Amino acid sequence: MNVYTMALIPLLPLLAALVTCAMKNGRHASRIAILAMLVSCQIAIFALGEAWKMPPDSLQVFNFTWLSAGEVTINFGFLLDHLSAAMAAMVTFVGLLIFTFSIGYMEKDPRMARFFCYLSLFASGMLGLILANNLLLMFMCWEIVGVASYLLISFWYHKPEAAAAGKKAFIVTRIGDLGFLLGILLAYKYGGTLDLYMAPTKGMEVTAGTGLLEVNGLSAVTATIGGIKVVTVVSLLLFCGAIGKSGQLPLHVWLPDAMEGPTPVSALIHAATMVAAGVFLVARAMPIFEAGEVLPLVAWVGAITALVAAFIALGQYDIKRILAYSTVSQLGLMMVGLGVGGVAVGMFHLLTHAFFKALLFLGAGSIIHGCHEEQDIRKMGGLWKSMRTTSITYLCGTAALIALPYVTAGFYSKDQILAAAYQKGMMPVFWIAAAASLLTAVYMTRQCLYVFRGDYRGEGTPHESPGVMTMPLCILAVFALGMGAVFEGTLFQKFEGKILHPQFVIMVSIAVAVGGVVIGWLVYAGRRLGGVAKDPLAVAPLENKLWFDELYENTVLRLWNLTALVWEQINELLLFARDMFVAVARALSSAFAIGGDRRLIDAFAFDGLCDRLRESGRHVNDRQDGFLSGYLRLIALGAVLLGVLIFWIR
Repeated sequence: MNVYTMALIPLLPLLAALVTCAMKNGRHASRIAILAMLVSCQIAIFALGEAWKMPPDSLQVFNFTWLSAGEVTINFGFLLDHLSAAMAAMVTFVGLLIFTFSIGYMEKDPRMARFFCYLSLFASGMLGLILANNLLLMFMCWEIVGVASYLLISFWYHKPEAAAAGKKAFIVTRIGDLGFLLGILLAYKYGGTLDLYMAPTKGMEVTAGTGLLEVNGLSAVTATIGGIKVVTVVSLLLFCGAIGKSGQLPLHVWLPDAMEGPTPVSALIHAATMVAAGVFLVARAMPIFEAGEVLPLVAWVGAITALVAAFIALGQYDIKRILAYSTVSQLGLMMVGLGVGGVAVGMFHLLTHAFFKALLFLGAGSIIHGCHEEQDIRKMGGLWKSMRTTSITYLCGTAALIALPYVTAGFYSKDQILAAAYQKGMMPVFWIAAAASLLTAVYMTRQCLYVFRGDYRGEGTPHESPGVMTMPLCILAVFALGMGAVFEGTLFQKFEGKILHPQFVIMVSIAVAVGGVVIGWLVYAGRRLGGVAKDPLAVAPLENKLWFDELYENTVLRLWNLTALVWEQINELLLFARDMFVAVARALSSAFAIGGDRRLIDAFAFDGLCDRLRESGRHVNDRQDGFLSGYLRLIALGAVLLGVLIFWIR
């Protein structure tokens, strides 16, 4: 591998986005986008093969100077190790399947070409984020992902809900991004570099990395901010970015609303790519988080998020929204894995989750397509009879999400999370994660009974999706079922993960998976579903998503509006003060200009004296008319006046 080959992985989708942005033919645009993703996938798999040959703790760094100003030099570069190689291969492979699925799903959309342009832009930003060896380059790609996700979520902008969801996602994630940016600035100020790994030589030579950002001085800084170590503050700010992008409490509210976009967008954003960016950031900057001693906080935030999101999913009826809250819950479990087990545990679940959650979202898209764009599970039912391929693959994804023991990928990755929490001694986190897993089995059993059991309750006749949509489902189903043991025996160990299977943890894992299915079956199997029938779990807090949106609307939004009103009044006051100052200054300048200069100085001082002298000279000049008789009369008159004056004085 060299830097040019590595750069092709994100650049090819970017080139496809540039080419397709001006195209009108959706079919042609889809072929270009899929071809670019296919080549990127091949290069990523080749890079994974190269990384596979390296020892677990080795890596390759490709650095080059991007900006130099005086003594300040900022590098950009790419990083190839087991983490980036596995993520790039997974994103390109799953993305390729989603691109293929989109051909059938978006076939009748008049803006199909623009859709594939946005997909390619999104893929380019995500791949650049994964391969970046620099926090600034990672942040730039991070923002490309944010912009592309806004364009995709609000793709059907003619729907008010979609437009609002796009804006909500963009604004809420910007809150976390602000923390990420501040963390980058502090890291550069105190650490002196933004490179994650430094190369011992200059240029673009392939070489082993020699140090992490925290090794290059950040953890050795003795300065504090508010009494907290700098490295702790930096890690907390970076975690803010991860919270926003990965939908952790309290910034999770944007992710379920993002379901208003097309279903392939939901699969791409909420399965393997965008929402995983926050988890990947924590994994990539793990030495900083360890030095900052904030991993227990990461674990607790993840555990609470997993449990709360699982509870909310119990009361939802939109098939995609249920999966969205499931994604929030699973992202919380990934954070738990990072907090208690390190990179190996968290990333293991991220990779397995990418396959079965992409399968579930694409399966939901196939169901919606077959049910004539219906998304309410209460208006479905009996799809097992008419959509057999979609039903089988969807149940495979459900089994993996529930973590049925030994036969699904989700079992192996979830088991490692619980085992790591158990070995770490964080029993509250362990039991919270187990409870979230139990609820996962309950709400997925509920959803499957609503969708596949009984008779169809919607309008029209459901039908199976075309082969271009079901083929990706079959491929993902194989990975959802069979890759858990394979990944645990290979990739998990490459991440330097220690395989743990305590008997107690295995028993708990099996109990929550099977027990959740049994509970869901007992609650829903014997009941009439849909129509006027009331859902057993139809309680107001769950149906209203625990009123998080209302809470923010009545607190944060009102505070924001109040702050805006106060600042508006202050602004009006400042404008009034400015206008008064200008008016007073204008009045004073007029007084000095008219009263002082014109009427005083000009009239009585220099200009007035000159005018009077000029007038006197004119009168004197008028007497010089050249007539002698006139002169004699004036002389005589003067002599008389002079004589009278002398006589008067005497």
